[in-house]
Amino acid sequence: MNVIQSSFTVPFNYQAYFTQDLFRPDNLLLCDIVQQGAGQAPAKLLIVLEGEVANSQPTLPMAITTYLTHHQQQLVQCGEIIVVGGGEGLKNDKHCLEQVYQAINTHSICRHSYIVAIGGGALLDMVGFAAATAHRGIRLIRVPTTVLAQADSAVGVKNAINYFGKKNFLGCFAPPYAVLNDFNFLTTLPQRDWLAGIAEAVKVALLKDAEFFYFIQQHASALAQRNMDKMQHVVQRCAALHIAHISGSGDPFEFGSSRPLDFGHWAAHKLEHLTAHRLRHGEAVAIGIALDTTYSYLAGYLPEAAWQQILATLQQLGFYLYEPELAEYQHLPQHSRSIFGGLREFQEHLGGELTIMLLADIGQGKEVHSVDISLYQQAIDYLATISLQVKQYAN
Repeated sequence: MNVIQSSFTVPFNYQAYFTQDLFRPDNLLLCDIVQQGAGQAPAKLLIVLEGEVANSQPTLPMAITTYLTHHQQQLVQCGEIIVVGGGEGLKNDKHCLEQVYQAINTHSICRHSYIVAIGGGALLDMVGFAAATAHRGIRLIRVPTTVLAQADSAVGVKNAINYFGKKNFLGCFAPPYAVLNDFNFLTTLPQRDWLAGIAEAVKVALLKDAEFFYFIQQHASALAQRNMDKMQHVVQRCAALHIAHISGSGDPFEFGSSRPLDFGHWAAHKLEHLTAHRLRHGEAVAIGIALDTTYSYLAGYLPEAAWQQILATLQQLGFYLYEPELAEYQHLPQHSRSIFGGLREFQEHLGGELTIMLLADIGQGKEVHSVDISLYQQAIDYLATISLQVKQYAN
């Protein structure tokens, strides 16, 4: 037998920048980032904008066009700004993906061009998938507009769309060219979207940084009341922890059998599907965190005091920790609408071995490869009970 062995390393370098008024003509960040690419001049930019962002900031499309016109020696806008819908529906609608592909083809966008995606995590996922697969890779500049995207999804290396009713079934690992976070986008967010992104910060804090969790706990009321200074700290620290994990874990493309930063996500992904995406991703993640935290306590991994601190913090931030779909068919784990289908889907993603992250303490995760369904059922019942208590108190 003849074997030709090869091994090579490809360096990936990208930065996450934090700014304000990204498209103000005297803000040179976008120009400087594109010029670093040393491609053709002026560089061709295809702009994809989320419709919900355009609706909340009606002057934004004109501001973008004015900015590109002002810097036309370095940047050239290719065609009209592509405005598509928002939310998880983007990842379910193949026509949105086709629209981006069509624009790439029409305007001869190539590997030396740039696609600028402006929107929340779902839009960045969809456009990122298009950019990574057209011409086997077009430079992508992400401009996240939600707390969740700025703190988490935009700084990662994943791109995907949903298929077969499964979240992120079609996707790829492709780092962005750059991530440009403009805090001004957060000022126009609906309250649900403002809060939803904090769930990912709670998640990464619980796994990697107890001090960060205690910061969130201490300032939970201020965060819920839209304190921008506290939110900026949360976004930047959360992004830093995610980037440090991606670059330092030794497995940025998840070739192994673990997804350590997906604490709370096996249930969250399934719950999003079961609620027909009535829940925001962050809202589902908060419930998933509450569920896995309660299981960690019931299984004897997590001290009671830490368990109570975590649930109280989530509630103080304004999260509901229970939805009826969580309990639907919980006693029939094999049913297609059982929350426990999320465990099977995670197991499928990881090559057949179940690996989920639980908690041993605040700031300390614990990987397990098997779970006790009866304890999860108890956890669901407990969340239902405290949810009822909250509703009775509110009334």
